[in-house]
Amino acid sequence: MDRPKLEVADIFRRYGRAWRDKHGASMSTAQRRVMTAIEVCRTAALGGQIEQCDQCGHRLICYRSCRNRHCPKCQSLARAEWIQRRQAELLDCEYFHVVFTVPEQIAAIAWQNKKVVYGILFQASAETLRTIAADPRHLGAAIGFFAVLHTWGSNLFHHPHLHCVVPGGGVSSDGRRWISSRPGFFLPVRVLSRLFRRLFLEHLQRAFDSGRLRFFHALEHLRQPARFASYLAPVRKSEWVVYAKRPFAGPEQVLDYVGRYTHRVAISNNRLLAIDNDQIRFQWKDYRNRNQVKTMTLSAEEFIRRFLLHVLPNGFRRIRYYGFLGNRNRQEKLDRCRRLLGMAKSQLAAALPPDENRLARYAEIAGSPLHQCPRCRQGRMVVVEILSKSFVSARAIDSS
Repeated sequence: MDRPKLEVADIFRRYGRAWRDKHGASMSTAQRRVMTAIEVCRTAALGGQIEQCDQCGHRLICYRSCRNRHCPKCQSLARAEWIQRRQAELLDCEYFHVVFTVPEQIAAIAWQNKKVVYGILFQASAETLRTIAADPRHLGAAIGFFAVLHTWGSNLFHHPHLHCVVPGGGVSSDGRRWISSRPGFFLPVRVLSRLFRRLFLEHLQRAFDSGRLRFFHALEHLRQPARFASYLAPVRKSEWVVYAKRPFAGPEQVLDYVGRYTHRVAISNNRLLAIDNDQIRFQWKDYRNRNQVKTMTLSAEEFIRRFLLHVLPNGFRRIRYYGFLGNRNRQEKLDRCRRLLGMAKSQLAAALPPDENRLARYAEIAGSPLHQCPRCRQGRMVVVEILSKSFVSARAIDSS
């Protein structure tokens, strides 16, 4: 895979020091760690190794990755490993993609209270799906799904929303039947939207009443209960956006599709076009105008500000699992689903041993075998020397 000509790391290395000097007092510890990690990723600072082709003798230096989940360069292998773990969990049924989005007023509160409000977004979305699905008027079944948090739009503005991938059916209340959703239809989005709004605002009010929300600068007035209630009054009446995308063509398509979502970062290096006169030019997709691909130019300072908007709190889980896909007794629950669906036990089992399958998946993403010589394409790259770190201590790198 060819390396992009420009990287977010190039922007941070060129303008990061000036940004820290000007805005350091307002930066969180997580933001500082993310900047440092991206700046030193795959450089001598982290050490690495020298590899040599066992056929033609070609040598190259391979520096270590920072493995930070916000780094555009460190997601390919993480994505491959995640896909490998999910492969054996696919069920022989339709899959649906449901997206929950919060209004701008809520997004503003979320920016100042990321851990609390993002957590509420997960909780309210999960409660909504499970409640409506369990209702006999709709599906009447216990479902399972996973949810992935995104906090950005294509233009890098703060836009929190949750992508939920849901098998089209669930287990009956007595545990004896698999109840399938109607072909091409999962649950009514209008019903989902109304319940999501109510649950989210109830959880948000409880967070406010318990003193878990913090407000400052433009939102400082919301510390007063009357002002907080007045601020939320319009969103209690507005329609909240919940939409269901077209169902996937089959279980195999789910892996390829969601693999692009689960480990996506705010902006990939491939979208960067140029750095000119302290201006950053990049591509973005205008979803409100028939998904047209456009070009945006931002000052380096504004680009860094928008990128750092999307740094998550340390330890915050951005992928979560629910129902029969929940971590507790997941294998037992999935085995029951397979039996009810009449699936063969090994129908979706990996054909290769775990290590080989992992390498094969990564090779598929990279476009070439993992250890193939890039020059002769025949030999295998073998480690001949280990390079130690040059100057950055491990404490400066956050792998969360």
